[in-house]
Amino acid sequence: MKDNHPHQTKLTNEELQLIEQLRKRPELLERFRTIMEISDGTEGPIKKADEIEALLIEEMRRLGNATMTSWAGQAEQTLAQQLGQKNPSAGVRKKNADMVVRVWRSESDRAGLAH
Repeated sequence: MKDNHPHQTKLTNEELQLIEQLRKRPELLERFRTIMEISDGTEGPIKKADEIEALLIEEMRRLGNATMTSWAGQAEQTLAQQLGQKNPSAGVRKKNADMVVRVWRSESDRAGLAH
């Protein structure tokens, strides 16, 4: 791939905006950095195209996961703010991610969920 801006030393507004966005989301910055390292292919022995493709696919999955996690966190904050503005008496609680489900046996030996 050839460089479209070989002598450009000053960052464009678009590039500065991207840098600022990545600074706010370091998990995405790390994913992009890894993708660039894979595409440069300067570390270690030369890899086959299939190996590079597999590495890129895995890293794209990680990028997608990091992006969705970031988006979900922002969406949750936005919705909480909107709810708070509409109904100031509404409380927002964080859902317990480590939900414990107890299983009990009834007299008919059917498994059920505890109440």
